[in-house]
Amino acid sequence: MLIKARKLAFDDKNYLAAIALTKKALLKSPDYTDVEIFLGRLYTFSGKADSARVTFIEAMRKNPSYEDTYLAYGNLENWNNQSIKALEIVDKGLDYHSKSESLLILKAKILKSLNRYPEANLVLVQTLKFYPKSTEARSLSQSVAYSSAKNTINVGYNQTNFDKQFDDPWHLGSISYGRQTKLGSIIARYNYANRFKKNGSQFEVDLYPKISQIFYAYLSGGYSNTIGVFPEYRTGFSLYGKLPKSFEAEIGFRTLSFDETTVIYTASVGKYYKNYWFNLRTYLTPSSNSISQSFSLHVRYYTGGQDDYLSFGIGTGISPDNQRNNIQFDLRNPYKLKSNNVSFGYNKSIKQTNLISLNFSYENQEYLPQTRGNQFAIGLGLSKIF
Repeated sequence: MLIKARKLAFDDKNYLAAIALTKKALLKSPDYTDVEIFLGRLYTFSGKADSARVTFIEAMRKNPSYEDTYLAYGNLENWNNQSIKALEIVDKGLDYHSKSESLLILKAKILKSLNRYPEANLVLVQTLKFYPKSTEARSLSQSVAYSSAKNTINVGYNQTNFDKQFDDPWHLGSISYGRQTKLGSIIARYNYANRFKKNGSQFEVDLYPKISQIFYAYLSGGYSNTIGVFPEYRTGFSLYGKLPKSFEAEIGFRTLSFDETTVIYTASVGKYYKNYWFNLRTYLTPSSNSISQSFSLHVRYYTGGQDDYLSFGIGTGISPDNQRNNIQFDLRNPYKLKSNNVSFGYNKSIKQTNLISLNFSYENQEYLPQTRGNQFAIGLGLSKIF
């Protein structure tokens, strides 16, 4: 009978018939809590909130320690914008089931809706300790972090050494300030570099506007008056979409302007799986007679919250988003032939407001026809969130 009621509700969308059939099943088995909860959920889905409340309260009276009742009742109140009531219900459920993944995640969602971000973050840190493979908790942790951190200051340094191509190493330093707004985050950045025995600076602005619950965008622009050390102009745009089953897709373009402008198109797909995040990306650069391609795979293994992870990357070609060597997109620069690269990184949060990152990379590049050289780079970053 319950199977038929589920079919009526979810396949046929006939909630009235499903409710009638579930009531009959409950009359036959009045102490069957799952049937009573299902009836409450049917009332919830059909917009009969008061009937759902009565049903859930009765289920709690009969079986006060049943976890699913608190989850269904808490969701009802949360969906009806009764966040404080929902929080009270979920806390009662956690009194019986303190390690319930579903109740902990629901509590974090409710706290986030109340703008109580520090409390939401603490709940998610606890959840990830219990369930380190929870992709939903990790994704929500990232969302809470972005919502709660109004200001971020970052300083970074990168040094690239060459075994053959150049005698002197390249140096790149940066300082940035990020601000979270209602429309999304905005980041202003100043870069300073020494390349080809020449100093140069660049100013950049990155925007991450929120479009909807599913879509957000990336907009970026940069300017430098030291062409050759940096591109004169740099722009970028990407549209991101959140997909089912913890997937995310991106499509966009980048431009780098020296004496001439190079347009690079990009697409990527990302996926959370247990403790891992995978991202596969390609860059396509059309020219008059061909299209050059580069590919990369990046993997993160999360050791704690969303800012605690080990990373690994492998790829071919040059990325226009990599400030370390995107200067090689300069059409006047002959040093931009085939290359392969691998990278390793470590990110660690300290007391949730301080971040440290270490990065190591190796690149083997054909910088002249039939002539290859090696590049070794190390980077350090420090961030303060407040």
